[in-house]
Amino acid sequence: MTIKKNEADPRVIRTRRLLQDAFASLIQEKDFESITVRDIAERATVNRATFYAHFVDKFEILEAKLMESFMTIINRRISGHEVLNEATIQSIFLGVCDFHMGLSTMCKRRYKSLGHVFEIQIKEKIQTILLSFIDKDEMLSRPNAQFLINTASILLSWGMYGTAYVWNNEGRLTSPESFVKQTMPLVMNGAKELLG
Repeated sequence: MTIKKNEADPRVIRTRRLLQDAFASLIQEKDFESITVRDIAERATVNRATFYAHFVDKFEILEAKLMESFMTIINRRISGHEVLNEATIQSIFLGVCDFHMGLSTMCKRRYKSLGHVFEIQIKEKIQTILLSFIDKDEMLSRPNAQFLINTASILLSWGMYGTAYVWNNEGRLTSPESFVKQTMPLVMNGAKELLG
């Protein structure tokens, strides 16, 4: 059972960061399956009780690390974008490519299996980001718009995640910019409903 801590307390922030940094260094050295909570706690120079005060298990720390990494990348890519247009979608797509490259670097040995572990959460986050740019009043004013916009955002988020995963997994034969530029016509065809 995780003890609720004051998330704003600098000590809590420092300890969580220490644990996440320890985990990040271990994932460079070992397969995820072979990393234990004890390994993480020892690397962070804390006891296991301290680990459990912050995370339920090693899957939760992995998820926290991946989501933090993903959001940092995406926020950097979409900074300054205020509306959903082709440039915004392209920036999100490039961010997804950046995330996959970073994940395969962070988890060199287990990228193929870890790429799927939190796939659903990342796809849902992409969908949420796409929908955050949609004018809710406009969406409600068109007949059947909510269903179509929701469906289009799912298709786009799953498509971006999947194609970026395959591009990375197959060795990144082109730069992320070139890859995204080549696939944007297909993406934009699917985005028509989101753009109105």
